[in-house]
Amino acid sequence: MARRTLLGAIALASAVTLTAAACGSSDGGSSSDGKKTITIGFQGVLSGDNQQLGINALYGVETAIAEANSDASLPFKVKLVQSDDGGSPDQGPTAAQKIIDNSDVLAVVGPMFSGATKASEPLYSQAGLLSVSPSATNPALTTLGFRTFYRVIAPDTVQGTADADYIATVLKAKKVFSLDDKSDYGTGLSAALEKELKTKGVTVVHDGINPTKNYTSEATKIISESPDVLFYSGYYAELALLSRALHDKGFKGATISGDGSLDGKYVEQAGTAAAEGTYLSCPCSDANSDPAAAAFVESYKKTNGGARPGTYSGEAYDATNALIQVLKSLGDNVNRQSVASAFGKVEYKGVTKLVKFQPNGEVEGANDFIYQVKGGKITVLGNTVDLIKS
Repeated sequence: MARRTLLGAIALASAVTLTAAACGSSDGGSSSDGKKTITIGFQGVLSGDNQQLGINALYGVETAIAEANSDASLPFKVKLVQSDDGGSPDQGPTAAQKIIDNSDVLAVVGPMFSGATKASEPLYSQAGLLSVSPSATNPALTTLGFRTFYRVIAPDTVQGTADADYIATVLKAKKVFSLDDKSDYGTGLSAALEKELKTKGVTVVHDGINPTKNYTSEATKIISESPDVLFYSGYYAELALLSRALHDKGFKGATISGDGSLDGKYVEQAGTAAAEGTYLSCPCSDANSDPAAAAFVESYKKTNGGARPGTYSGEAYDATNALIQVLKSLGDNVNRQSVASAFGKVEYKGVTKLVKFQPNGEVEGANDFIYQVKGGKITVLGNTVDLIKS
């Protein structure tokens, strides 16, 4: 693709596998009904403390594939190959290489976490293999020259700015303690948040802490600053531990976190008392409460043993369906290069948004939504812009 120029040299011994992989086509075998089989990959966090976010996305991919494979008019069957990166930058390249080395794989949904995405994308770019993230939000990801990278979710500049406006305007906070987990995701979100808070005249105290199992001392530090709001930029497993520590110490301010914490596992792990009242945000809407997404919700439940869509399920579903639309449009001219070249031109009306991309790989159109834990359940309050206006 000529869309972006890959920055920097990538020293990788396995680059010799590129020729066979890049020229790989849809010759992944045939299904029992004689249709050719096209293989796509999924890379994401399928193990570790925050694996539910990866499972949500994987189930969205599998729902789209199940629907496609039941469509008699589709001229091919879709096969999925999974690769677990644990959400870790350290594991990302190995997980990506596993997919790249499978010459049948023509495109990838994922990676998911920003750190793992940043570490994996140089390999995907070098291999000419399209990757479409349903969840990686660090703003820098579309500025680093990754030639085959797209994302169907808005970057942290959108979420952080909207959240800051909500905090200043609706919650009327005068002082915010901004804490991040020092990850690519956490630092990207906290930077965007803090920049906008300061323009609103809000006092900001910043701190960063690597994920830990004991947040007692951090809770003490937060309470000593007497903030109106604590904003945590990180993932749900750590927020749960932090919320419990804050609750035990009698924190009276509001707690807010971003999309990495938007999962029912947060409430389960924090306990209803500690989680109650927590605000959560996401550049994603709730399919379960959206009448327009009812058919998707039912299909998702049918495919995944009754499980309901979670954070990133809809985005992963839309990314997969947009990819399938491109694969269908290419006819017999299906290979890694043709898929990567065509995907930037896709227009697909999904359940979360119109999937259409800017030249840099960012999806067009962006929204931010605020949620809150009420009665032990996460409830959507609405679009952040609308909540600020009301």
